[in-house]
Amino acid sequence: MPAAFNDIVDIGPSCFERFIDSSNAPQISDIDIELAGCSNLSGNYTVGRVTPPNHTLFYSINGVGKFRMPTGELPLQEGQLIVLPANQSFEVSIVSSQWDIIWLNLSNAERWKAFKKNHAVIVDNAKLEGLHHAMELLYLERDADNRNAAMQVVTRYLQRIVETSTGGPQVQDDKQARQLNRLHNLFSAVDKQLQFDWDMQSLSEKAHYSAPHLHRLCLQLFGRSPKQHVIHLRMARAKSLLLSTRWPVAYIANYVGYANVFTFSKRFKKSTGVSPTEFRLGNK
Repeated sequence: MPAAFNDIVDIGPSCFERFIDSSNAPQISDIDIELAGCSNLSGNYTVGRVTPPNHTLFYSINGVGKFRMPTGELPLQEGQLIVLPANQSFEVSIVSSQWDIIWLNLSNAERWKAFKKNHAVIVDNAKLEGLHHAMELLYLERDADNRNAAMQVVTRYLQRIVETSTGGPQVQDDKQARQLNRLHNLFSAVDKQLQFDWDMQSLSEKAHYSAPHLHRLCLQLFGRSPKQHVIHLRMARAKSLLLSTRWPVAYIANYVGYANVFTFSKRFKKSTGVSPTEFRLGNK
């Protein structure tokens, strides 16, 4: 009878991990990544999950690991990717003396519905070094433009993983790539001018899309409408300014595009659950 699965985190002192989450790379939530990381492992390393709610991807850059699942055991060799669907228990441990990996936890959301399978999938010769470099950049970089550029790379690789692991084409369609680039360029420009009155007309003109088409693309990529994404960017900038400056709340409101401080405070509380002042005091 196979051993039962347990939630385990046994990570020894010779393991080094760089975690990417919404605190150091808020952009990852835009494409339903809950958590990701780049890990250099040796010595003790065993992680187990019982029916995890998210999809989990591991890519072996160097060395070998081992996965135990209800269907049996599988090694993960150098250059291989394993896709573990949500709600499937697993246990992963190191086999070689050194194991360098990247890993991502993806929300069990509509965007990643292709991963909703009953079994793990191994992709040979996945060639995800570019994804690794983009993730390291997300971890280290604090400039929003550079992080947005890295996110474009991450998004493209994840789309390729979806297509490869589900038997679809391995190269992203050129039209999709152009659309993705155009949207990221649009909102990179928005992020630089949050004080501007970004209505649907100005957003559509900037992106060179019709308003309905831009709306559809934003829902597909970000899971929110264009206007909602502008608000998302404004609230992210406001939180950063509240913590990193002593600027008055009214000044920050104007800086991120709200002429009326009451409207800004109401929107901020709706987004975070607390007022701007409470957010600043509570995070000192």
